[in-house]
Amino acid sequence: MAVYVHDPQFMTRRGAVLVVIIALHVFIAWALATGLARRALEVIAPPIQTDIVEEVKTEKEPPPPPPPEFEKPPVEVPPPDVTIDMPVEPAQTTAITAVAATPHPPAPPRPSTRTAPKLGRGFPNTEDYYPAASKRLGEEGTPTLHVCIGANGKLTAPPTITQSSGSARLDEGAINLAKAGAGHYVAGTEDGKPVDGCFDFRIKFQMTK
Repeated sequence: MAVYVHDPQFMTRRGAVLVVIIALHVFIAWALATGLARRALEVIAPPIQTDIVEEVKTEKEPPPPPPPEFEKPPVEVPPPDVTIDMPVEPAQTTAITAVAATPHPPAPPRPSTRTAPKLGRGFPNTEDYYPAASKRLGEEGTPTLHVCIGANGKLTAPPTITQSSGSARLDEGAINLAKAGAGHYVAGTEDGKPVDGCFDFRIKFQMTK
């Protein structure tokens, strides 16, 4: 059977520790009551400073601006090209080619020289065809006749009175005279050649003393 021996030295150390613990608790309580603990903590560990740091937001770069719009110049439509087809000159060649003659307008006709018919040699005498009744009555007058002569110098139609003498007898004597002169007329000419033609002439019936 073991015998427990009380060590007086052990008890002294134990009591000292207990005193220290109690003293420590008392000190802590006093420090808390007087604010000493707070100041000690501030010395040992300074108060934490809280800074509000604003978060720097990274702004997205704006998109590049659109390219500047240049004013488009008005579109000018050029006038259409007018192509004139120029006649192509034929190439010179030594070959013989037929060339159509260019027709020339006919030359204007030369003015023709024309002469009228007329009385010729041997034409009957007016006295021979003076009506006897007109002589007795003393009738006088100058009828105008129209006669047409062929190229052979002969009548082509019966003579006519274009202007009366005022006496039917004298007009009839003038027509008989014109008929009797057939073969004694000179035909008219054109450029020197005999042609048919007509003319007027007067016959004067006048009493002789």
